[in-house]
Amino acid sequence: MESSITLKNHGKEFGGNINAIASKSHAHRLLLAGALTILQSLPDTERKIEIICNETSLDIEATSSCLNSMGVKSERIGNSYILEAACNNDKNDENICKSLDSGESGSTLRFILPVIGMLGINAAITTHGRLTERPLSPLYEEMIGHGVTISPVGSNPLKVSGKMSGGIFTIAGNISSQYITGLLLALPLANEDSEIRVTGELASRPYVDITLSVLETAGIKVDIVENTTDDGIDPNVTMIFKISGNQHYNLPDKNIVEGDWSNSAFFLAAGAIKNSVTVKNLNLSSKQGDMKILDLLKEFGAKITVSNGCDITVTRDTLKGIDIDAENIPDLVPILSLVASLSEGTTTIRNIERLRIKESDRVATVIDLLTKLGADIREENRCLVINGKAFLIGGTIDSFNDHRIAMTAGIASIMCSNDVTIINEKAVRKSYPGFFNDLASLIK
Repeated sequence: MESSITLKNHGKEFGGNINAIASKSHAHRLLLAGALTILQSLPDTERKIEIICNETSLDIEATSSCLNSMGVKSERIGNSYILEAACNNDKNDENICKSLDSGESGSTLRFILPVIGMLGINAAITTHGRLTERPLSPLYEEMIGHGVTISPVGSNPLKVSGKMSGGIFTIAGNISSQYITGLLLALPLANEDSEIRVTGELASRPYVDITLSVLETAGIKVDIVENTTDDGIDPNVTMIFKISGNQHYNLPDKNIVEGDWSNSAFFLAAGAIKNSVTVKNLNLSSKQGDMKILDLLKEFGAKITVSNGCDITVTRDTLKGIDIDAENIPDLVPILSLVASLSEGTTTIRNIERLRIKESDRVATVIDLLTKLGADIREENRCLVINGKAFLIGGTIDSFNDHRIAMTAGIASIMCSNDVTIINEKAVRKSYPGFFNDLASLIK
């Protein structure tokens, strides 16, 4: 039976402070870099690595769970993950097929695939929800071309065997930066030097920058060549990541996952459309691309103040429609669409095609959500076009099991004249299990 929640937030005072939860993007990468550090430290079984992560989620837990099937013990103790070598480590025994479960986490699946390929782990990876349908090409073909055997795309579980070699990998930049992150994590382990050649523009570049930052912290060197014109290289190649082989991971013994800009964006936006909200413990020097939310809310007309170097307060002012390029910030589109729905004039959001391959077809589900709540939103010329209103009506909406749709609906409830009922509200557990508790804490 589908679960639901009804939010009766109309007519109530709103505002206050919350703490940013741990960044899902940063946590995935630190966990994998920590695991590879442990595996490369063998036969030293005394090495332990701590990843301080103040709140976890189903996606982070999926990555942690996979590590436990790769020869690394990953245990949640208090607010930390403790990584150490597993007893009876048999990660390279070709006769054992490891069972991994990536949940509904695209990051987990796309990061883990190249890593287990490089480690030569024979594995069966189970996926859930829409993840089974989400694309793996061209990562899939590139791995097969470098020695890995993988069952057909769409198989569940996805079976992987063989050992991946280094070399030249060609990846289209406009599908998913997660393919590039997975290869960046794996290729330093190769015996050979490698190159990742990116064709076309690299979408979501900030996510790759997070990866490069974690790799640098772990002692891994990656050289980047942009706008290459070398003879013999496909003229469509716009960027090359050069990775020396036989590198050794050495993540520090203690690491802190920084605050999550992607999920904090929901409450920062709430401050912009309703009243003053402060989100604490956000890194203003972060590589996370979704900190762009501050620039965009300011462009809409909201007031932004910073205190203590890491506490961000957003306060409502007159909001006016703007033009938004979503190429590098696809995860912000649902909540930005809500802000646009409550801003004077027209907002246009461009470069939205990659939203169709998220946890839901977010072009369709954002339109469905906001239309049912009374907004004026449509798709036109491959853009979202939104005409703002003073308030929304409310109603019953389906999250389509998409965490960002559920959270957008939750924030929308504070600007609706009637109740908002969210079907499948538990989708928030994917990235922000405490979302509705934090929302309730701001209702007066």
